[in-house]
Amino acid sequence: MAPSIRHTPVPGLLVLDLAVHGDARGWFKENWQRAKMTALGLPDFGPVQHSVAHNGPAGVTRGVHAEPWDKLVSIVHGRAFGAWVDLREGPTFGTVHTEELDEHTAVFVPRGVGNSYQTLVPDTVYSYLVNAHWSADADYTMLNLADETVAIPWPVPLTSAEVSAKDRAHPRLRQVTPQAPSGLPQEAPSARPQGRTVVLGAGGQLARALAAHLPDARLVPQAELDLTDHAAIEAFDFSAVDTVINAAAFTQVDRAETADGRRQAWAANATGLALLAAAAARHDCTLVHYSSDYVFDGTAEQATEGEPLAPLGVYGQSKAAGDLAVSVLPRHYLLRTAWMVGDGDNFVRTMRRLAARGIEPRVVDDQVGRLTFADELARATIHLLASHAAYGTYHVTNGGEPGSWAQIARRVFAHEGRPDTAVHAVSTQEYAESAGAIAPRPARSVLDLTRLRQAGFEPRDQWAALEDYLRTTD
Repeated sequence: MAPSIRHTPVPGLLVLDLAVHGDARGWFKENWQRAKMTALGLPDFGPVQHSVAHNGPAGVTRGVHAEPWDKLVSIVHGRAFGAWVDLREGPTFGTVHTEELDEHTAVFVPRGVGNSYQTLVPDTVYSYLVNAHWSADADYTMLNLADETVAIPWPVPLTSAEVSAKDRAHPRLRQVTPQAPSGLPQEAPSARPQGRTVVLGAGGQLARALAAHLPDARLVPQAELDLTDHAAIEAFDFSAVDTVINAAAFTQVDRAETADGRRQAWAANATGLALLAAAAARHDCTLVHYSSDYVFDGTAEQATEGEPLAPLGVYGQSKAAGDLAVSVLPRHYLLRTAWMVGDGDNFVRTMRRLAARGIEPRVVDDQVGRLTFADELARATIHLLASHAAYGTYHVTNGGEPGSWAQIARRVFAHEGRPDTAVHAVSTQEYAESAGAIAPRPARSVLDLTRLRQAGFEPRDQWAALEDYLRTTD
């Protein structure tokens, strides 16, 4: 039988039914097989320590302990009854799941979910695979095994079970302070990631959108951590950080074609990012990084995540180099996006100002793509993290029919009561002849969104989002 995975009422608590191969000699199983198990949906949680515990008599009962790490627990020998209680802040606080464990079963326990186990037969041996080194000083949240609210149905009554005095003294549920999330909100029925989250690039459009969804995250402005300052990256304290969201970048596409701009683009988007990725690897952090449609040459009808990198200009080249640096991290989300619109200066606001002033702009009509509203990108980011989506590269823009910059400008002008004829469509070459030297740009910036949808996120139609943006912003 092939291994399979089952979800439980406790978000992120996953039960694995393992394939056990046996004969007259005994049995064999793959207790942790990264490729197979992550393909099934188990988080690639990066274990760093393996511990084994032996309990002699039947009825030995331990818990309920919510630990500050993720854990894969399984049985090496014997049988046990397991009970898990969600002790994290949120709507599922106090939710219970129970399961009988033997060599055919393993359970992935996200941090903040309380563990408790009771041996059903003598000489039961547990295996624990965890993604943080055990420490006697670790901060645990505890719950009493006999709590009447959660009412765990222990097979061996606690009055006759072997329980330590310490475990008998744990508080009732009403006395437990729920573990606070890291700043990442829960998306039922998915897991709520724990641990501290930092957002780099505070003050930018995307970072502001992320901050609205991550009230407890630490926002790090460029003055505190500049990706062009490589010494600052090396000196930054990433200890105890679980997730780094990098919303910082050099984004001045045309300036990147100048001597100074080229150096700054490569320092921030490539070399600095490589140092950031190395720091994330040393501290076992998940790194979320945002890339661009400019890493492609724009010849594909829709660029998939596997489209060969073929940047046309310096900005795209520096972003492509950053993509390669991030892609080797075991725990990363590389989110490529295009045509960003947020609460700062952007194309839509520029067109709105021109419409209000009665100016008739010349806008290119041979570059085609989809807008990405900053809030949409922030929501997609939170979804991937909170749902423990498979690590790797995702394309993230708004959905709907693609359009050109001129088509978008006409929608903006129409909203402002101006006619289509007020926007004059020109080719990129014609625009460049009048605007002066500009960086090369991909003709098609349409990113394939299939993988994002397969991860459970449905991007909103760009035209509907544009109308809402125009209605709700100045």
